Amino acid sequence: SLAFVETALAALRPAAIITATAFASGAEPGVETLFDRAGVAVFQVIVATTRREVWENNQRGLAPADLAMHVVLPELDGRILAGAISFKGESHVDPALGHRAFANRPEPDRVAQVSDRVAAFIKLQETPRAERKLAVLIPDYPSAPGRTGYAVGLDVPSSVLAMLHDLKEQGYGVEGIPQSPRELLDLLEQGKQGLTLTQYLDASKELPAEAIAAVEAAWGKAEGGTHQPSPPNKEYLRFRAATFGNITVALAPDRGRSADRRSDYHDPTLPPRHALLAFGLWLRKSLGMHALIHVGAHGTLEWLPGKTVALSQSCFPEIVTGGLPVIYPFIVSNPGEAAQAKRRIAAVTLGHLPPPLTGAGLDEDQHKLERLVDEYAQADGLDRRRRDRLAKLIVDTAQKTGLAAEAGVARTDAPDEALRRIDAWLCDLKDFAIKDGLHIYGRAAEDEPDAMRRQSAEAEKAALLAALDGRHVKAGPAGAPARGRSDVLPTGRNLFTSDPRTMPTPTAYDLGKAAAEEVVRGYLQSHGDWPRSLVIDLWGSASLRTGGEEIAQGLALMGCRPQWDAATGRVTGIEVLPPATLGRPRVDVTWRISGLFRDMFPTQIALIDAAATAVAARDEDDSENPLAARTRADGKISPRIFGTSPGNYGAGVEDLLSSGDWGTREEIGRAYLDATSHAYGGAGGEGISAPGAFETRIAEADLLVHTGDDPGRDILEGSADVAFIGGFSAALAALGRNADVIVLDTTDPQKPTPRSVGDAVSRVVRARAVNARFIAGQMRHGPRGASEFAETVDRLVGFAETTHAISGALIEAVHDAYVGDAEVRAFILRENPAAAKVIAERFLAARRRGLWHPLRNSIDDDLAALITEAEALGVAA
Repeated sequence: SLAFVETALAALRPAAIITATAFASGAEPGVETLFDRAGVAVFQVIVATTRREVWENNQRGLAPADLAMHVVLPELDGRILAGAISFKGESHVDPALGHRAFANRPEPDRVAQVSDRVAAFIKLQETPRAERKLAVLIPDYPSAPGRTGYAVGLDVPSSVLAMLHDLKEQGYGVEGIPQSPRELLDLLEQGKQGLTLTQYLDASKELPAEAIAAVEAAWGKAEGGTHQPSPPNKEYLRFRAATFGNITVALAPDRGRSADRRSDYHDPTLPPRHALLAFGLWLRKSLGMHALIHVGAHGTLEWLPGKTVALSQSCFPEIVTGGLPVIYPFIVSNPGEAAQAKRRIAAVTLGHLPPPLTGAGLDEDQHKLERLVDEYAQADGLDRRRRDRLAKLIVDTAQKTGLAAEAGVARTDAPDEALRRIDAWLCDLKDFAIKDGLHIYGRAAEDEPDAMRRQSAEAEKAALLAALDGRHVKAGPAGAPARGRSDVLPTGRNLFTSDPRTMPTPTAYDLGKAAAEEVVRGYLQSHGDWPRSLVIDLWGSASLRTGGEEIAQGLALMGCRPQWDAATGRVTGIEVLPPATLGRPRVDVTWRISGLFRDMFPTQIALIDAAATAVAARDEDDSENPLAARTRADGKISPRIFGTSPGNYGAGVEDLLSSGDWGTREEIGRAYLDATSHAYGGAGGEGISAPGAFETRIAEADLLVHTGDDPGRDILEGSADVAFIGGFSAALAALGRNADVIVLDTTDPQKPTPRSVGDAVSRVVRARAVNARFIAGQMRHGPRGASEFAETVDRLVGFAETTHAISGALIEAVHDAYVGDAEVRAFILRENPAAAKVIAERFLAARRRGLWHPLRNSIDDDLAALITEAEALGVAA
């Protein structure tokens, strides 16, 4: 009983708890659990129902039932996933029974791995703070110059400095803390620590032979292969690191060659270079680290090749990190990638706040328009002649500043319609939420008025110290606070995700259905007919944040509704609604799933596949059910769920976009189509190779729907939006097709708003990218703030390159705000010369590809001068 366990724990006072119990403790969210009261680290071991040969040969690792029972639900208690120790196998034949039975058998090397992991935590616990050696890892993105320390919403360099001060204050051996983030990053780049080749070769003998063989097959032998970044240094593997007493701050080596690092970054089929293996050995063996703190989402280690969950000794996340305790401050609004870190490197993921948000407001030109519109409203009905003069003045002013086109005003629009569009556009801009600077882990602004932000900052600091003491950190949900998820506050708790068996939830279905109806209504207004076929992007973290709204959108478009068990809330099946209840034809929906969605949601893949099969089998008129019509014409149902091959992530175009090594956007489109090589479905949500099948679906599609649900980020942040939207757009060009590309804004779930990709990017540029409030906020954050400008420019030009839907005026506006403004230009160059260089290079790429035609002839020379100045400050040519 619970009382017995409580009594035993009180008497035994264990250093750690190891449990093989499936499911969660059963406490309601927010209620203290048995493990919270015990206060020590709790390790979950898996006694799997999955058969051993299935685990051994399957990329996914565990069957969906084991994933839910032994991984997802125990995370609700804040348990640390130590790994699987036993699988089902055949037992000896019983002559009396005459058949083989199945029983769980221990996996000796997995038992040893769990033992090592728990022992490492206890060693961390028992080592006095003054003697603990800690590694602090800063994210560094391959082929994204100027973005060292970039993590969505977090000022990583400043957070690291704050942590160093906190650790010193708490008795850790910390010395020589840098005075500024720039100084910290400079010290890392000057790092001369590392291993000799002989040391690496000796240490690597303890690694699994098959893993070393795979690395050598990809990169050659360490003695003479391509294991080092250019220029090679075969005798010494140096790491970008700096030591401050017992704390070493470091940047992990890239997992692949410089020339193709972007695609390698999320390509689990390619093993990491020798340098990354050496880095792990250096931390664990040479430096004798007690724990690893990974600051900010996300890194390299949790994305290395290997099983999705229940790793084996040949999986690279385990090979690099070993049993090292991993503490991972992670933005609270990214549950999917936090789960990846929990399940593949046994991380304790400490949720941190997103940046504070503020209203975008309006710039000078926009304010002038708003005042004129207000005047017009006052004159309307009182002074007709004045009203008409104001109407003409408003439209002329909007056209002169270029804002009319961005507001969707056509020259043929009647004045009243033009004014309606301008007014709606101004309101839309004002409502946009922009980041007011960035979050620093464990810190709130000195004048912070929000008590919950102050409480969260204190909780973050306390949680880090507790985790480093080897104590249990209470579990807390993940989600976007700005979207109404107040339950995720205060932060500083060990993040967990939703039970996937409940998705989509009834609320998510209602919201998703409403959003889907907005999409088809907008299409009907634009084209005079309903869409027959469309593609939906389906992502893991977004689905977890919203409870499955994006899944619900597609089901509603197909005319389906989930069925739920009233007692548990779990989805039990699909109901196909009668045509008469829909008020429109069904839509033939194709789903392009992300790698994370594939890994996390086999049950939802099976659900969607079952829905498509049921709709395809309906005896309905061709005009009412295009999926059934296509199935009858083909004599079979073709797949409707597509993604990359198992173990692969991304859209398949990231490498091309980051390197610029492409001639026409059709090449990008072909890469996108080739990468989406597998169809998914069946009861287990498994994938099969289906070359060309996704291409057929895109060729028939009327539109793409790509949803953005998180108010704390937009489509000019991170590589994923431009890769998926741009890849689809470029694929249309490769196929000689046209289709609408819709960005569905559900940041306010009660007001879903579909926009064309051009309108969506324009809104982000005008409301956020060139906004003086946003720029001033980033300039408080030194090199990390400058990297935000580089990120914006890189993604904006990426959208222009792939969609051909981005106005040159937008590129010019961002150029003028970042490079044309002397103060901002000087800030970027001083704080982050690498960001200055990449900004100039991306603007020049837009010029070279004919995407931007500035009126000033001097711009090319100015950009070339900026590159020269950046290189003079030490940035590699």
